[in-house]
Amino acid sequence: QVQLVESGGGLVQAGGSLRLTCTASGRTFSSYAMAWFRQAPGKEREFVAHISGNGGTTFRTDSVKGRFTISRDNTNNTVYLQMDSLKPEDTAVYYCAAGGTYIGPLASRYNYWGQGTQVTVSA
Repeated sequence: QVQLVESGGGLVQAGGSLRLTCTASGRTFSSYAMAWFRQAPGKEREFVAHISGNGGTTFRTDSVKGRFTISRDNTNNTVYLQMDSLKPEDTAVYYCAAGGTYIGPLASRYNYWGQGTQVTVSA
């Protein structure tokens, strides 16, 4: 069982930065691939980025490449999403997810989810 808690969301102007943090419980954190998803009002949940258990493999969706960076600290059971050059269209609730051995963009394959943190980008 893994419990995930996100933090770091907030209100920021376009062009600004935020760093989201997801802290996990459990002693096997490094065995889980981790991902960030987001969901804007009235839209489906959207894949943002994922990272392998040892941090050696990462992938970001095209709309955030060059602006967002995913990383992890297995010593502290934490995964991060550094978000730079934010745009109003990045406004959403951001969720972290733990996927076990699965690594990819399919939300249905991730077994554990946090409660989400709101990111609002003003124009």
